[in-house]
Amino acid sequence: MSQFVKAVLFDLDGTLIDTAADFVRIIGKMSLENNWQAPLETDIREQVSAGASAMVQLMLRHNDQLEVGEDELLNFRQQFLDDYEADICVDSCLFDSLDAVLADLESKGVPWGIVTNKPRYLAEKLLNKMQLDERCAALVCPDDVSRSKPDPEPMYMALEKLGIPRGAAGSVLYVGDHIRDIEAGNAAGMPTILAAYGYIPPEDQKTLKKWGADYIVETPEQLKKLLLSSGKFEYL
Repeated sequence: MSQFVKAVLFDLDGTLIDTAADFVRIIGKMSLENNWQAPLETDIREQVSAGASAMVQLMLRHNDQLEVGEDELLNFRQQFLDDYEADICVDSCLFDSLDAVLADLESKGVPWGIVTNKPRYLAEKLLNKMQLDERCAALVCPDDVSRSKPDPEPMYMALEKLGIPRGAAGSVLYVGDHIRDIEAGNAAGMPTILAAYGYIPPEDQKTLKKWGADYIVETPEQLKKLLLSSGKFEYL
């Protein structure tokens, strides 16, 4: 029996949009400015979901900069964020097949939204650059709530923005690539889909089935097939 779906929510980085190339570029720029060697692209990608501080710390560890103080670390982090904001969408793009997913949902009149731990000022600028801002029916960022994912509060706010009562959370899908995404969706009573193609470190790859997602997809194409042609979902 197929499940009725009223809306679909996505995490942003590593789930809906492949932003890693821009982070790789910025870490490369910062490394060059300090006469350091940039970490491998694959290593940077694995840290994207952990945030700016994790990517900066990776760069420092890679160059044996182990004595950096807290203030200097914060300065590096701020430089990273400033550089990213200045050129936020040079190489970022929707993951393959996901533009077709969004278009299909829109054609069915099914709203889609984003619940992310990316700061609002950056999320809004990225969506604007990608011309997704007016298509996105709900955007929830850490700035909007008192507790971020894995707490369910952002998920409840997304439901409110979509005009869907909490009691109908089971009709809203949430797709994410981090354990906190799955935990937040599950806590809110939403069916969850783990995007295993996202920014997941190798040490976590072996534990994905333990995260508690209702579905796991290995590629964006698998996500497209699950959402649009598997027969598991029927859209209201």
